[in-house]
Amino acid sequence: MSSSAPVSSSKRPHVVIVGGGFGGLAAVRKLKDADVDITLIDRHTYNTFQPLLYQVATASLNPGDITWFLRAVRAKQDNVRFVKGTVVAMDHDAQSMLLDGNITVKYDYLIIAVGVTANFFGIPGAEEFSMPLYRRSQALALRDRIFANLEDAAINGQDRDLRVVVVGGGATGVETAGALAEMRNQDMPTTYPELDQSRIHITLVEMAPHVLGPFHPNLRDYAKKSLEKRGVDLRLGTAVKEVRTDGVLVETNGTEEFIEAGIVVWASGITAHSMIGEWGVPQGRGGRIEVDDRQRVRGFHHVFAVGDIAVNPDEPLPQLAQPALQEGKYVAKLIRREVDGKDDPKPFSYFDKGTMATIGRASAIAQVKGLPRLKGWIAWLIWVAIHVQQLLGNRNRFATMTNLSLKYLLWRSHNAIVGETPYVISHEPRVIEATPQGATKKAVKKAAKKAPKKAPSTESPEH
Repeated sequence: MSSSAPVSSSKRPHVVIVGGGFGGLAAVRKLKDADVDITLIDRHTYNTFQPLLYQVATASLNPGDITWFLRAVRAKQDNVRFVKGTVVAMDHDAQSMLLDGNITVKYDYLIIAVGVTANFFGIPGAEEFSMPLYRRSQALALRDRIFANLEDAAINGQDRDLRVVVVGGGATGVETAGALAEMRNQDMPTTYPELDQSRIHITLVEMAPHVLGPFHPNLRDYAKKSLEKRGVDLRLGTAVKEVRTDGVLVETNGTEEFIEAGIVVWASGITAHSMIGEWGVPQGRGGRIEVDDRQRVRGFHHVFAVGDIAVNPDEPLPQLAQPALQEGKYVAKLIRREVDGKDDPKPFSYFDKGTMATIGRASAIAQVKGLPRLKGWIAWLIWVAIHVQQLLGNRNRFATMTNLSLKYLLWRSHNAIVGETPYVISHEPRVIEATPQGATKKAVKKAAKKAPKKAPSTESPEH
């Protein structure tokens, strides 16, 4: 059991928040005017806006567009400090924790908001050979892998089809598959004319019989049709049995099939980080930390958990941004009231504002509180507006809005935001020469203009 002794009055209470995501930052900001000192701990120096990670992976956004320097929180709040570190152990009786680098942090109140990581469900090869999409570094690794494969094919030809398999039909999987398909359909005819787009495939594998399970069936059907319209190869009702270096082994209706692929993107589920098991807190389904109706970690008075890592077994919530934001604000309010000697607020109650997902340009679905079910262009505009508004910092909002506008409102821009790719070595000696006359669309049009017009015939028509 933890100590429930009252907070010392000789100093300001010390609120320690582990994790600078949606929930952690919401708590920090809600405590701005509270009579407390705050220490924000994160293993990264930046916050990542995860809903737009796939845009970085598909070369539409810079990583800096969706990351925000956590130390910048002090610009408008001087009762907070930032410490970069990873929690190694917690001692709840002593109300302290140990960080890597031999740093000890003591707390009066602790908020755990560390988020989650990819869940590979024990599938052989999934962790070793697939590419998750939950961190900035993972998005950059996927982006660079995609372009490395394309550059190699541009030099060495397409002796076999190129395929990306996306595992998981949730929002991340659908949005990633849709963006990759649009890259192939809209950008590559211009940027990679050497490649045959008909031999480049985007395959989405989902174990359920439909994509985007939490949505209304009508919206799910719309998303399915939008993906198919973009040429995504949908494998619904299909389970992944194994991931290999060259593809995935799947099973549909009891029949196994190997899908050859150069890249496998893993977007199939989330689970708690393994380190949570070393922190002495109760864990429930998926390794998430069990909390009560006031977000207190069960059995601990001054320890709270918010966001994806927290679960109330009596009332589980979706692992989305809105629950994390609302929980973070609620816990901050509870701490303020306790510091001020007031009673706890009413138990936490989640206000569902709805959810949405995008498939591509001018194509999205939305279930928004107070509005009818939306799809298509209007849903896409709402999706863009909400995601840009939720970004931290005006610079991020402006940069993201600019890049998304150039990408989606003006098809003429094919300027992918790329990084470094390995040197390409030709498998066989090759000579690159001028493009043969007439081999390009522009040359064909030019030749047609120069061709002499055919004189009208003076012969009588045959009967």
